[in-house]
Amino acid sequence: MGYESLIEQNKDWVENTWQKLDAKLSRLAEKNYDFIPYTTENGAHVAKGTPKGIAWWTNGFWGGLMWLMYSETRKDCYLNAGRRAEALLGGAWSFPEKLHHDVGFMWNLTSGGSFTLTADKNSYETSMKAADFLLNRYNEKGDYIVAWNGEDKKEKSIIDTMMNLSLLYWASEQTGDPKYAEVAKKHADMALRDHIRPDGSVVHIVCHDTERPGVIETLAGQGYGVGSAWSRGASWAIYGFVLSYVHTKEERYLDAAKRTAHYALANLALSDWLPLIDFRAPETPVAYDSTAGAITACGLIEIAKHVPELEKDLYLKSALNILKAIETKFCNWTEEEDGILMGGSERYGNGENINIIYGDYYFAEAILKLKGNKFLPW
Repeated sequence: MGYESLIEQNKDWVENTWQKLDAKLSRLAEKNYDFIPYTTENGAHVAKGTPKGIAWWTNGFWGGLMWLMYSETRKDCYLNAGRRAEALLGGAWSFPEKLHHDVGFMWNLTSGGSFTLTADKNSYETSMKAADFLLNRYNEKGDYIVAWNGEDKKEKSIIDTMMNLSLLYWASEQTGDPKYAEVAKKHADMALRDHIRPDGSVVHIVCHDTERPGVIETLAGQGYGVGSAWSRGASWAIYGFVLSYVHTKEERYLDAAKRTAHYALANLALSDWLPLIDFRAPETPVAYDSTAGAITACGLIEIAKHVPELEKDLYLKSALNILKAIETKFCNWTEEEDGILMGGSERYGNGENINIIYGDYYFAEAILKLKGNKFLPW
């Protein structure tokens, strides 16, 4: 059918969904001005835990969501909320022991979004500080960025880090210093080798030899078990690898994004385009993760932009199928519920069927991509 024809055919649905997003989020931008939401309880947004919770890895998504909305609307409510969220997140630097591989999720979206849209110099400096922090987590002997903190964690990498690499690519693009992008590519190449199985399924956690490239063992992580296929892990890989392609134009990353996408799509076609938490979990109980669907859709739309014309339909149609399915089953547009995308899951067997802020973020990002918005915060 063609990319533009598909967009035009679905224009009314996209616009209707966008209007509902803007109506709900413009209200929440003011309601949530003085805190960063993580999930909802009894319909109301709540933050993550104690004061040290400000260093929680998801705390960039609220500010990122505000910058997304500002990029399309230029409304003051989103501008003010984005700036306030960035200021609040600055408190996380007081707990450096709590920060790790996910500083890209945190500051790429808040400070990075602010700098891209407003040219704020302080936001630039904060983003560079985060990039240097991430750079220093690289194990050059093992070719990976260290996940988490603590002596027992020093040998691990996780697929989630693929989405944090954009911070390093951005730093090289801004400074002209290739060292940041070189580390990002080293880690991406490791993930392609050690986290992506030949069939396109994804390993969440890899334990490395700290002195040379190599895998000691793999762990289940947030999926069902060792050897299973956690759907959000697949989504991090799909979107993360295509973003590495966007920044480097190196075909192996686009090919990796496509391979992981094909595995995920083969499974999603069996569950009415609603992502199960793990593609290799037992048939019962049925447990979904709507956030994996939103992230996957973002990655698929991005892939569709960069493949030849006759390949575009597969990725764009699939993204639309996923978004329509999760919107129908999981989106709550009422004022009684602050969350938008329900049905999220923190991990298999725990924290299931809840709203999580990154689900709302990626759902909104996917809709804005379909609207033709060119702001790419990654």
